[in-house]
Amino acid sequence: MAASPGAGVPRTASPELLRSVFRQHAAGVAVITARGTCPVGFTATSLTSVAAEPPLLSFGIGTGSSSWPAVSGAEHIGVHILGEHQQELAAAFARSGADRFGPGTSWRTGPEGVPLLDGVLAWMVCRVVARVPAGDHRIVLAQAIVGDPTEPGRPLLYHQGRFNALRD
Repeated sequence: MAASPGAGVPRTASPELLRSVFRQHAAGVAVITARGTCPVGFTATSLTSVAAEPPLLSFGIGTGSSSWPAVSGAEHIGVHILGEHQQELAAAFARSGADRFGPGTSWRTGPEGVPLLDGVLAWMVCRVVARVPAGDHRIVLAQAIVGDPTEPGRPLLYHQGRFNALRD
């Protein structure tokens, strides 16, 4: 198949090609939390609604992530949808080695002992139903059991390697 006029030269599939293509894809920003020996959490842009009945969602996590040991054994996880005002929170949970639950992070223990972040647009506590191997990641499937979608505001987005807000 010939490239369209003005189009770039097609490249062979590679990790860099995948990253480059997905930099063009705007994604919502979530933080996933779990209870381990101490609370753990990470920023995720891979959150997906899977099914309405039963209410299932999925997200990806690298097996080399510092959060993976807790998530790999957790029965329940927290899912938090971040607002456009929470860029610093998203960056803190994305930063390797950061004290994610230290000073500056407002949180509480929620249902099933899951760490819940305060001030997010929406949150859910979910029961993990499967962890599917996918290369150097796992796709976690979880069923929502309780949540709150009622905070006002607009969602935080991730695009071109940066956190962004919606524009009208």
